Amino acid sequence: MSGLQGSGKTTHSAKLALHLRTNMGKRPLLVACDVYRPAAIDQLEVMAKRVGADVFTQREQKDPVEIALAAMRHARSHGNDVVIVDTAGRLAVDEDMMDEIARIKQAVEPSETLFVVDAMTGQDAVKTAQAFHERLAFDGVILTKMDGDTRGGAALSIREETGKPVKFIGTGEKPEALEPFHPDRMAQRILGMGDVISLVERAQEQFDQESARKMSKKIATNSFGFDDFLDQIQQVKKMGSMKDLMGMIPGAGKAMKNMDIPDDAFKHVEAMIKSMTPKEREQPSILNGTRRARIAKGSGRTVADVNKLIKQFEDMSKMMKMMQGKGGRQQMMNMMKNMPK
Repeated sequence: MSGLQGSGKTTHSAKLALHLRTNMGKRPLLVACDVYRPAAIDQLEVMAKRVGADVFTQREQKDPVEIALAAMRHARSHGNDVVIVDTAGRLAVDEDMMDEIARIKQAVEPSETLFVVDAMTGQDAVKTAQAFHERLAFDGVILTKMDGDTRGGAALSIREETGKPVKFIGTGEKPEALEPFHPDRMAQRILGMGDVISLVERAQEQFDQESARKMSKKIATNSFGFDDFLDQIQQVKKMGSMKDLMGMIPGAGKAMKNMDIPDDAFKHVEAMIKSMTPKEREQPSILNGTRRARIAKGSGRTVADVNKLIKQFEDMSKMMKMMQGKGGRQQMMNMMKNMPK
């Protein structure tokens, strides 16, 4: 793994380990070869624990080449079938960094050398990629921070200038936020057309058929409560940042370009639901004025906020029930047309 400091090498080394472990059945070993940046080794150890991967460190050793070679021996004797070497970066391209990474590559002879670059740096990313490729002849690119405002134009330029493919994109801070790169989907994103396929794939990863069946039954029997609503919120949160998810919906990304959608956008809703009693969550119809006042006080919100939540819950329940019946989709679309923007 190569790239400048701050590009996300350490984080994406761990993300790649998780991807290989969960999607390909591999047993990856993460190797800490950044002996310069404070807490770099600690960061990799913490990330390795989060993704359930093995990690190799030698804190007393200051030669990254020796660490990499020792890691290869460790991997062979401990059954690790993939070794991911997290190398050191600098704030800018310099000869010392390039020489060190080149020596590591020559010593361990990796099957792939990946270049990690921050997509937010725009065309500067292309210049950095050119410099790294001239020295390392890397095999592919990981574009990070694709959950921000950037649309990914750098992907086209890097591919054109180096001739090497973009293999993955980082779409958030969570370990799961790493996706294989699809050129056609990136083209849609650049053109502001959204990315519905990726959105559906993320949903499929979080929502299993059994859960969907149980939810459908609850909707049909009018037993959908706030506990179910809270569970749906938790599932959506696992899919990534709200801004990134909204950007995948055609037209929504452009409309929300200047809007700030925090990752904790649901925290007030969660607080209000968790301030309800089990009976209130199960039977929202009993939420009278006194109960609403207590919930508002318990969650640090206003009664108006609680009223708004209950109204949204009721509207959502109606829309979901409409989808169950004949002609449900058209009824829902008609209802949405009459709703305020």
